[in-house]
Amino acid sequence: MYSTEGGRIDAPAHPAAAPSAGSPDGVVRVSRTKAGRKGKTVTLVTGLPPADLGDVGKELRHLCGSGGSVKDGVVEVQGDHRDRIAAHLGQRFRVKVAGG
Repeated sequence: MYSTEGGRIDAPAHPAAAPSAGSPDGVVRVSRTKAGRKGKTVTLVTGLPPADLGDVGKELRHLCGSGGSVKDGVVEVQGDHRDRIAAHLGQRFRVKVAGG
C-alpha cells in the first residue's frame, strides 16, 4: 500500500489470528488405544489448546497415578483412565469420550 502521509506502508507479514483452540470444533476427546504399543493400554487426550498441553499432561498423570507423555499435541496416559480424565477435564473443557 502507499499513503501520501506516511510513505510506503507494508502490510503485516502475519495477520493477527485468534489463539488456537486445539481442536477445530473446540471439543477435547478422550479415547483409549492399544495400537502400536505391544498390547499396553493407553488413554489419549486430543484437542487441548497447545499452550495447556504440558501442564494438563502433568496434572492428568498425577491424577491417575501413572506415567505418560505429551507427543505431537496428544497427551498419553498409561492405562485405561477415560472416565476419571473425562470427569476431571469436564470442569474446564467440553469433553467427549471417544472410541469403544
